[in-house]
Amino acid sequence: MTTEPRTPDQEYDFYAQPTNQEPQGPPRRRSKRLTTPIAVRFPPELLAEVKRRADADDRSVSAWIRRAVEHELNRPA
Repeated sequence: MTTEPRTPDQEYDFYAQPTNQEPQGPPRRRSKRLTTPIAVRFPPELLAEVKRRADADDRSVSAWIRRAVEHELNRPA
């Protein structure tokens, strides 16, 4: 198993092989639960760009937005 980043196409090819579909190691659980959902409104153009980038990263829109917020919170003020 490699830890190097892969493109979505490389991941698809890797997991298309039956030998790579066996779970490895002990099961993992999320270390922390997600909490309260919040409603955020976006202009249509911005939401379209968020969806496009989330799709390009092979992530959900929520996961992409969480990652963007975490990135901004880790940035020096």
